[in-house]
Amino acid sequence: MISFTSAQLTEWIAILFYPMVRVLALIASAPVIGTRQVPIRVKVGLAAIITLVVAPTLELHGLPDPASAEGILILVQQMAAGLMMGFSIRLIFTAIEMAGDISGMQMGLGFANFFDPQNSTVRPVLAQFLGIIVALTFVSMDLHLYMIAALVDSFHSFPIANTTPSAGAFRTAAEWGGSIFAYALQFSLPLIAALLITNLALGILTRSAPQLNIFAVGFPITIAIGFAIVILLIPFIAPMLDFMFRQAIDTVGRIMLQLGGR
Repeated sequence: MISFTSAQLTEWIAILFYPMVRVLALIASAPVIGTRQVPIRVKVGLAAIITLVVAPTLELHGLPDPASAEGILILVQQMAAGLMMGFSIRLIFTAIEMAGDISGMQMGLGFANFFDPQNSTVRPVLAQFLGIIVALTFVSMDLHLYMIAALVDSFHSFPIANTTPSAGAFRTAAEWGGSIFAYALQFSLPLIAALLITNLALGILTRSAPQLNIFAVGFPITIAIGFAIVILLIPFIAPMLDFMFRQAIDTVGRIMLQLGGR
């Protein structure tokens, strides 16, 4: 007859529950799989599968009861680690969508807004288009698998234990969030420069021919040149996404090390 004590049962639950909290926090905040279109049952099932695969590879011994004060503190740490990893990678998508916002405003598509079902918000059409392109590129390049690999490595950088996280981890995350604005501006700079030259040419044309209706001629030209630049920029999305993803993975690694007190 198989028998086990309540202490053994609590330890078995803790061995699976603590890693699952970090995995579920990452899945809930990660791009593509963390959107509202993915059912909650799918997210929980995926987190359970990853946990069942990862947990046996971890050296987890002497974990406290998840319902105890020390256990709740560890749960908060695991949740914070997963959320910081997910948001660090999600910021890549935010940068591309921000570039779409800037480019759309410069093209004159500021009022062309559509409902974004992923975030349940209204976004400019160009930002939503670039977001879809980046999501498809993210999946086609198997970057979601690298994200899961970074999650597995994080258990070694920031093991499940009652440790005091370093404040430098939050500073590293904030600095990474600030660099996203620079990436968004860099991606939209070619279109901004092209439209600036176009507007200067239209201004000179208006001064030389005042009878020309600039509103009837300028908007179609601006939109056409903007779309042409966007088409030329699409092949560069994959290299830029790969570069930004590598930067995000390096940032996640540093954050996990700092959370582990190293």
